Amino acid sequence: MKIIRKDIDKLNSVLTIDIVKKDYETNVDKVLIDYKKRANIPGFRKGHTPIGLIRKQYGLSVKVDEVNKLMQKTLNDFLTKENLAILGNPIPKDSKGLDWNSDDMSFEFELGLSPDFEVSFNNKKAIDLYEIEADKKMIDSQITNIQSQYGKLASKLNVEDGFELNGIFKNSELEVENSSTFQLKNIKGKLNIDSIKKMKIGESIVLKTKGLFNEESDLTFHLKLNENNKNQISDVEFTLNEINERIPAYLDQDLFDKLFGKGKIKSVTELRRKLKEDAEKNFVNQTDQKLLNDVTEYLIDNTKFNLPHAFLKKWMQRAGEKKLSKKEADAEYEKSEKGLRYQLIESKIIEKNEIKIDIDQIKNFSKELIKNQMKQYGQLNPDEKELESISQRILSNKDEVKRISDQLLSQKLISLFKSELKFKTNKVSYEKFVEMAYSKN
Repeated sequence: MKIIRKDIDKLNSVLTIDIVKKDYETNVDKVLIDYKKRANIPGFRKGHTPIGLIRKQYGLSVKVDEVNKLMQKTLNDFLTKENLAILGNPIPKDSKGLDWNSDDMSFEFELGLSPDFEVSFNNKKAIDLYEIEADKKMIDSQITNIQSQYGKLASKLNVEDGFELNGIFKNSELEVENSSTFQLKNIKGKLNIDSIKKMKIGESIVLKTKGLFNEESDLTFHLKLNENNKNQISDVEFTLNEINERIPAYLDQDLFDKLFGKGKIKSVTELRRKLKEDAEKNFVNQTDQKLLNDVTEYLIDNTKFNLPHAFLKKWMQRAGEKKLSKKEADAEYEKSEKGLRYQLIESKIIEKNEIKIDIDQIKNFSKELIKNQMKQYGQLNPDEKELESISQRILSNKDEVKRISDQLLSQKLISLFKSELKFKTNKVSYEKFVEMAYSKN
């Protein structure tokens, strides 16, 4: 058996595998002998069919199978041994003229080679890096929400602005029946508001669903509509069950202890400082994602290398379950070229900077993610055994391991970029960040 690699250019090669009879003959004979032992052919006792007849009936198909197995193994072994960085998979060249009855055969494969290039972090123009400041308006809003969440409900007899109304929305014909809570400020239209204001506990009224809520999505939420009935419903019966005024919680030590643990916050000033710190810490994920997107674009635009376009388009035609036409493959390549370029750039960065991720890192990172999520639900000091149990359950899922591993890799890359590239820091409010960062998208 002989393998010849011929380089067409720096990005394309042809691999020729010459297979002769002695390379496959022994394996073919073994398979045919096994066939002979198991063959059940009329006129012959089982296991006594002449080998010549077995060879005549099955020889060619067995030969094709064994040659293909040998060829695939030889191809894989060669690529591994030579450590060839290829793109996609080898594409077999046209074999219409191949004679399977011949003792000696030759197979050719097209290879697309990964380009050789360097990644530079020496950016002359600074990349924008955003830092979101939690302003007074945001902190005020958070405090109002906290006071409302931890406040008390006082039962009322009459509907007024700011009160919480609980009742049942019902449409028997469409099998809609759901209990929900809302305020008058959620309702659209003076007629609807006036009608609800006149209601007493236990009374029912019929409301038109079109334009009932200020937000269209609220109709689906409060009535629990599904795909089948959300476009059919035109009216709904509302029965008022409760009218409550929410009395805001006092900003006292008892509330501070509930929020952050005993004695950790002792004044409104400290509360505001803590909320500001936590909010700005949470915003880092968003600003880091924007940074990663911007650095990705910068690296793609400023890292120049060629790709074996024709090979990759041809490979895309054959790679999926559904074969693509040339036109479809060209369009698919146009959509995916940037992503492919960044994959190559990212791999080069990981290799050059020796970035490694092991299972212990993934496990520790998963615990930090769990901690942050539990904080959102008021669990500030989770037990280590509980963290370990949740982490093990998550990491038993391969998809979750992949997701967490990708997040950890992104974090490592962001840290590297922050230390190596030049940035221009922009301190902005959250609203300004959204406007500045995403208005072009």
